Amino acid sequence: MAFAPDLLVHLCGRDEWSRARKCGEIRPDASGGGRFIHLSTPDQVHLPANRLYRGRGDLVLLHIDPARLDSEVRWEPGVATDPASMLFPHLYGPLPANAVIRVTDYRPGPDGAFPPAGDGT
Repeated sequence: MAFAPDLLVHLCGRDEWSRARKCGEIRPDASGGGRFIHLSTPDQVHLPANRLYRGRGDLVLLHIDPARLDSEVRWEPGVATDPASMLFPHLYGPLPANAVIRVTDYRPGPDGAFPPAGDGT
């Protein structure tokens, strides 16, 4: 893909991030097929957040430097309800904790909906 952003994000719970810091990485979830780790750009992360985690108050955004990733990132379609032709980055391998350059809370609004993260807020 010609588009190569300077920043990607991964959405997870605080507990998952705590475990990842201790073991040094996040691995693809075996219960979800174990093929890749879902990533997003800051402008699109609200789509999976609202689909999967609406109203959840314990989420963080892991801000990732793509240059620090050891495994392949493929840009692939999300789900049918995502905007037409939108592609999401999928990491085909572990996410090293040292690729995370910043962590921010990602909280829903009063209605339970998550906003786009935009500039990585």
